[in-house]
Amino acid sequence: MRSLWNGAISFGLVSIPIKLVNATENHSIHFRQIHLADGGRIRYRKVCELDGEEVAGDEIGKAYEDADGTMIPITDEDLAQLPLPTAKTIEIVAFVPADRIDPLQMDAAYYLSANGVPAAKPYTLLREALKRSNKVAVAKYALRGRERLGMLRVVDDVIAMHGLLWPDEIRAPEGVAPEGDVTVRDAELDLADALMDTLGEVDMDSLHDDYREAVEELIAAKASGETVRPAESGDAGGGKVIDLIAALENSVQAAKKSRGEEGAGAEGEGDGGMADVHPIKKTSGKSSSQPTKKSTAAAKKSTPESTGAKKSTSTTKKSTAKKTATKKQTASSGGSGTKKTASSSGTKKTASSRKRTSA
Repeated sequence: MRSLWNGAISFGLVSIPIKLVNATENHSIHFRQIHLADGGRIRYRKVCELDGEEVAGDEIGKAYEDADGTMIPITDEDLAQLPLPTAKTIEIVAFVPADRIDPLQMDAAYYLSANGVPAAKPYTLLREALKRSNKVAVAKYALRGRERLGMLRVVDDVIAMHGLLWPDEIRAPEGVAPEGDVTVRDAELDLADALMDTLGEVDMDSLHDDYREAVEELIAAKASGETVRPAESGDAGGGKVIDLIAALENSVQAAKKSRGEEGAGAEGEGDGGMADVHPIKKTSGKSSSQPTKKSTAAAKKSTPESTGAKKSTSTTKKSTAKKTATKKQTASSGGSGTKKTASSSGTKKTASSRKRTSA
């Protein structure tokens, strides 16, 4: 790997010659700008404002623009001669526990390679000291025209350095947190814990950039003249108010199902989705709106009696109708004695029926 910077690690009075090598790579796909009308590439040309001529890279230097617009030229030699101990040195200033470093400060990562055979012994000494102490080294160094902060730690058998942002470069998170008081119930936290346990850990080496792969496939398809089919748009669910408990429960079940764990189905899935029935607890206080046991029993007894009364009334009506028909038939026969007899008989029977009805 090509080195970016050569210098030394200053470890007290020990100096360790090292080379700085990039520890990371950028695999992003880069696009060019083109003219939509004819597909011609759009280029940025560096042109001098004074003469309007395009300037080559080896003719371009750097300068600081003063408040009045005056340009103050600064050369690489000027920067190299700055009275800084970190100009060509990674100066270790302290050793601290790793959790003292805020991850927000993490920046670019580098490998520090021992530069030459004489550097092997002090390099190994520093590496083993970091391992045994379980600490990281905080250091200062200069790179690309500015002094920077770094953290040295051990990765396998190599000393790695993470560039750190200065503490005053970390912005305070003002106005970022949700406004107002939000209460989280224990049941919600329990489900969140269950989801975390179900998802478990992951092999970091198995993670990859799906978006980059999709873009590469798109480029290959268009290069070969194939028709690119649009992907099905999924419902992102943005802006919807959800039932948090239900969402957590479904997430736990989905995570279990994806891992092939037993009992991954929803509760009640095997019995038609019936919900669990729990008995209602008895309360000590009596409510006037709720019927008592005695009144309920009395109501049950009164129901058959009222039904019997209805049947008796119906029977009486039918009997009266029959007797009235008999009276009419007797009257039509023309016998006066018979009329009286029928009348008196009908009267007696009607009275008897009234007594039964009143009873």
